[in-house]
Amino acid sequence: MEFGVLSTAGIARKAFLPAAAASDHAVGAIASRDAERARSVAGEYSIPRHYGSYGELLEDDDLDAVYVPLPNALHAEWTRKAADAGHDVLCEKPLAADAEEARATVEHCRERGVTLMEGFMYRYHPRTERAVALAREELEGVHSVSATFKFPLGDDPADVRLSPELAGGSLMDVGCYAVSAARLFLGEPERAFATTHDSRGAGVDTDLAGVLELGDGASARVASGFDSRLIQRYRVEGENGWIEVEDAFDAPTDEPTELAYRIDGRKGTETFDPVDQFRLEVEHFASAVESGESPQTDGEGAVANMEAIDALAESARRDEVVDVE
Repeated sequence: MEFGVLSTAGIARKAFLPAAAASDHAVGAIASRDAERARSVAGEYSIPRHYGSYGELLEDDDLDAVYVPLPNALHAEWTRKAADAGHDVLCEKPLAADAEEARATVEHCRERGVTLMEGFMYRYHPRTERAVALAREELEGVHSVSATFKFPLGDDPADVRLSPELAGGSLMDVGCYAVSAARLFLGEPERAFATTHDSRGAGVDTDLAGVLELGDGASARVASGFDSRLIQRYRVEGENGWIEVEDAFDAPTDEPTELAYRIDGRKGTETFDPVDQFRLEVEHFASAVESGESPQTDGEGAVANMEAIDALAESARRDEVVDVE
């Protein structure tokens, strides 16, 4: 498969381009609003074609698929435009700025007959797959998940993650991982409550603490932020034990990772060899396109995640419990 990449964003350069190069697939073109920037990155990563606009790249008929790592508010727009050009789309999380836009984008891609996948790379790590299997097969009465992703964001006021217009904020940037993990182990929530803080006066949340409640009494605590040391973990609790994972979402590619558990009095730690979860994500996407099967992190999952995110954000605005629509 030959990918086109819309933007020279950091996640594209640091994660996606190396992952694609390590796979059986390739990046055939990259675009930037700055033509010189596109040329420079293309040269650095040995990408054969570069374009000074996103629209030009979409007209490249030699491409099979498009990777979209643009700011959050532009994800849905350029996903739809890529679909209009006949390209399958791997879009960075979150798929859209809100659930309504996500639903419209999923339907648009369905009508165009293209594969759509949301880029939650942690879902493709063998450790995540093992945690899901362990919870399903050995944990009884799973009733609680706690998930956190926080990191120290720099002081640049122009950072897109601090822009309300570009759908910034810690919930959208990293809290979406915590919400994804909660849904992965518990299912879909019915109610949400959250509090937020804007320490930068930027108009977006720089810290969020929330609760997602399910109809059966199970609940998840989710947290995200830009003002603390790096924390990324989740814990799944059942009647007969628990599972814990550190470095849960942006897992290192050059060192082993671990999963700890205590189930029925049996305590253990499982170790996983270093792996590039972005490469596994690329390979899963290509396989889904080839087979015509829906990817694990498909459009419907993206909509459900945004419904929970929207509810948390609305709850924080209203300072009350709200239903997840």
